[in-house]
Amino acid sequence: MLHIGLKDLDLFRHVAEAGSITRGAERAHLALAAASTRIRDMEGAIGSPLLSRGRQGVTLTQAGRALLVHARAILAQRDRMEADLGAYAGGAGGELRILSNTNAILEFLPEALGSFLAAHPRLSLDIEERLSDEIVGLVAEGVASLGIVAATVETAGLETFPFRQDRFVVVAQAGHPIADRPDVAFSEVLAFDHVGLDRASALQRFLSTRAAREGRPIRLRVQLRSFDGICRLVEAGVGIGIVPETTARRAARTMALATVALADAWAVRDLTIVVRTYADLPPIARLLVDHLRADAVPPSA
Repeated sequence: MLHIGLKDLDLFRHVAEAGSITRGAERAHLALAAASTRIRDMEGAIGSPLLSRGRQGVTLTQAGRALLVHARAILAQRDRMEADLGAYAGGAGGELRILSNTNAILEFLPEALGSFLAAHPRLSLDIEERLSDEIVGLVAEGVASLGIVAATVETAGLETFPFRQDRFVVVAQAGHPIADRPDVAFSEVLAFDHVGLDRASALQRFLSTRAAREGRPIRLRVQLRSFDGICRLVEAGVGIGIVPETTARRAARTMALATVALADAWAVRDLTIVVRTYADLPPIARLLVDHLRADAVPPSA
């Protein structure tokens, strides 16, 4: 008889989705040594390797792919059980998993979720940053209750609801060659040094992909973990940055920054809530979707 606990399944899911035991351990809030031991114990219990380990990370074996399917189903059922039973224990509780792109996580979700979490003190949220196209696939597979994505990605088969709208702009130090321009193409800003987010962030990966299409890399001098940090170093003259317009407006109140619109069509960001089926969501997840929709900003024409 197999003895694999829910914590083991949760860890394995994180490792499989991250493609790395190190990153999977971080997401599961475990030390690397403890995570590695748990993975080996699971492989011993099953009697077969679950992961193929390489220099670039890990990939799933056939047994690993089979376990991942069951792990996702079991963990989703656990979350539904906790949400359903929470109503009998002093209000809705449990844990919801949300996948979101960088823009929504840093700019919109903190404010939107604050009042909701205050009203549901027994609820915890697991919010993970991903690229929009990755989010669509994972929500379709039932990995997360809901996702926040750019409306430009294909969402066939999922239910969608508008959430927010923003656009990416370039921030530059006063006196920079582009500072006085009304707009600039992304291909043009690749000629300058950049201050950006960590290379592993969803947004920075997206921008790197766009730069590759232009045939030039992003000259990323400094990597930070927040848009506000980017603005501070831009003000200091380290380079230019690409941030949401909401960030640029806020930063301009206290910093000497020039804001230049990105002329590219993809710079306009309508953000969308995606779920598999609204009617089949756990009650607390439906409440969260309703809360986000109530404060939504209509998408652009």
